[in-house]
Amino acid sequence: MADEPQKKPHLSALVGHTNGLTKPASLAATAGRAAGGGAGGAAASSKKLVIKNFRERPKLPDNYTHDTWQKLHEAVGAIQSSISIKYNLEELYQAVENLCSYKVSATLYKQLRQVCEEHVKAQILQFREYPFVVHRRDSLDSVLFLKKINKCWQDHCRQMIMIRSIFLFLDRTYVLQNSMLPSIWDMGLELFRNHIISDKQVQTKTIDGILLLIERERNGEAVDRSLLRSLLSMLSDLQVYKESFEQRFLEETNCLYAAEGQRLMQEREVPEYLHHVNKRLEEEGDRVITYLDHSTQKPLIACVEKQLLGEHLSAILQKGLDNLLDENRISDLTQTYQLFSRVKGGQQILLQHWSEYIKNFGTTIVVNPEKDKDMVQELLDFKDKVDHIIEVCFQKNEKFINLMKESFETFINKRPNKPAELIAKYVDSKLRAGNKEATDEELERILDKIMIIFRFIHGKDVFEAFYKKDLAKRLLVGKSASVDAEKSMLSKLKHECGAAFTSKLEGMFKDMELSKDVMVQFKQYMQNQSDPGNIDLTVNILTMGYWPTYTPMEVHLNSEMIKLQEVFKTFYLGKHSGRKLQWQTTLGHAVLKAEFKEGKKEFQVSLFQTLVLLMFNEGDEFSFEEIKMATGVEDSELRRTLQSLACGKARVLIKNPKGKDVEDGDKFIFNGDFKHKLFRIKINQIQMKETVEEQVSTTERVFQDRQYQIDAAIVRIMKMRKTLGHNLLVSELYNQLKFPVKPGDLKKRIESLIDRDYMERDKDNPNQYHYVA
Repeated sequence: MADEPQKKPHLSALVGHTNGLTKPASLAATAGRAAGGGAGGAAASSKKLVIKNFRERPKLPDNYTHDTWQKLHEAVGAIQSSISIKYNLEELYQAVENLCSYKVSATLYKQLRQVCEEHVKAQILQFREYPFVVHRRDSLDSVLFLKKINKCWQDHCRQMIMIRSIFLFLDRTYVLQNSMLPSIWDMGLELFRNHIISDKQVQTKTIDGILLLIERERNGEAVDRSLLRSLLSMLSDLQVYKESFEQRFLEETNCLYAAEGQRLMQEREVPEYLHHVNKRLEEEGDRVITYLDHSTQKPLIACVEKQLLGEHLSAILQKGLDNLLDENRISDLTQTYQLFSRVKGGQQILLQHWSEYIKNFGTTIVVNPEKDKDMVQELLDFKDKVDHIIEVCFQKNEKFINLMKESFETFINKRPNKPAELIAKYVDSKLRAGNKEATDEELERILDKIMIIFRFIHGKDVFEAFYKKDLAKRLLVGKSASVDAEKSMLSKLKHECGAAFTSKLEGMFKDMELSKDVMVQFKQYMQNQSDPGNIDLTVNILTMGYWPTYTPMEVHLNSEMIKLQEVFKTFYLGKHSGRKLQWQTTLGHAVLKAEFKEGKKEFQVSLFQTLVLLMFNEGDEFSFEEIKMATGVEDSELRRTLQSLACGKARVLIKNPKGKDVEDGDKFIFNGDFKHKLFRIKINQIQMKETVEEQVSTTERVFQDRQYQIDAAIVRIMKMRKTLGHNLLVSELYNQLKFPVKPGDLKKRIESLIDRDYMERDKDNPNQYHYVA
């Protein structure tokens, strides 16, 4: 009988235990008595409280399992019918825990599944009876159907959450221990998938409806995006998204954009079409963010890119790239680059068209002789334009930069030698005194740009020859804008082509410096002379090897000039014995003082102009033949000289008869009524102008030098190799020569060297050469 009082609390604990929520009164009282008794018995000495297991397991009351399930079944039914539950949720939870504690879990799970399954099965009927056919024009029925299926899904999810919260103990014990069983939530998903969505008719109606809504949205209509998001999330949760929806969605997307691409390529201009492609890509990206599953993003965007871009890459570029580049449409070019970079092979095809454009546009600048006057400026402007496009539109992509350089090199050398000559003349125009570049910084910037174009040229020796000729004129006639600018250009050329390229040019500057020192000494020398004369003589002593070759011209100087020449000759050779002086008259210049009715003037004139004007101290009128006889100036040079004095802006002489050209028999009269706003007037610009003969002789001299270089290279190679085949020799020559050369020219030089016994042909093999020591 001593054990009897303990059984009651055991049963109370079984029925009333609330898993820590509320302690039943009976259990609390029993615990209190036990504690009180323990304390009373151990007043003298404290003992530990020991709690022991029940000696025998309490039994459930009869019909407890059946009655409890009835309660639970009723609660589940209430949840599924959306009516209020009669019982306390805590009580229901406790009931599930009690059943699980007495190993009724398997039966409980099975019964729960059966109830849920019956309910889900019953839902299918409302959809089968639903009169729904997809009409592409009128989609009202489809939207109603989708709303209904969405409501069913939302209700199902809400119900399963409630049911799971009641059966949570079952879910966390029995189901968790049995890996083969789905959790209560997964069981709900499985039932909905098997009995609702897997139904062929329902699935077809659902997917068709979703696709119809997406199609309407793509056509610009407003649709319920939250409905789409909910339904696609449902398909994803039910794990049927890919097989039931995504495949069909991508197929329809493919068809839509394939047709749209074909149609719009015909209808729209390239910029509009690219704006449309960009808009479509943004829209599809937004769809992924808003309601599509994230996994769809990659195939969807790839599909749009393929159909709207990938299939039309060449067509887009052929139709519109040239216009975009011609009109410098920066934003459209940026968009073109960004879109083409998204597609496989897009950048490569854009590179090809980019290169073709540069070559074609550049060729029109270089090849047309009528454009020679503006060729270099147009090349610089074109280079600035493509640099800006690469920087802003093509994100400084190295491939575009390198291909641009290759393309420039290709087209600029399509017309041999002329671009090099014109670049040299352009530099001359910028480095001359009186050019319009306001500051040194601007001039430096232009020289840097010219050097970039210069790099692309193969025949740099042509540039050197013309640059050297023009530099000589600038230095000797005193027309250089700035010594600093000249030396800056020289250092750029040295850095680009090496010291050998600029050694003669540097020698020219050295001569000018030494000449200044010599003239200081000569002036001191003249002061010690008994008859210094009225003319100030300045002489530039030039080392022959450094300067361009000038054809000596014997002219008739007046006696005072001849006397001064002899004085300087005596002075110079007295200091430097063994040297020979040769006077070059073509680039000589002087300052003449003249008196007119208006007053005194000074003329800055060439030596030839000086000789002509000095004649008019002896008389007022002379014929062309008389002037020619008196001065000894060569015929064509004299005509140019008289033209500058009688037909230019400052007409010191009057030509009779009037006309632009100087003819035999023309008479020239001193213009005593000459007027000019300036005191010192420059008439010697004629010296800076290049004659046709000068241009031809400079070009011929370059070709002559090239022949010497080819000969030297052949001899050098043959001396080292002794015996060599024709093809190997030509290949070696191409590697060594720094200017463009044709195979025919090389063959002529080889024949010339064979004739001059530097080398010989092999007796058995005519394509084999031997060096002759």
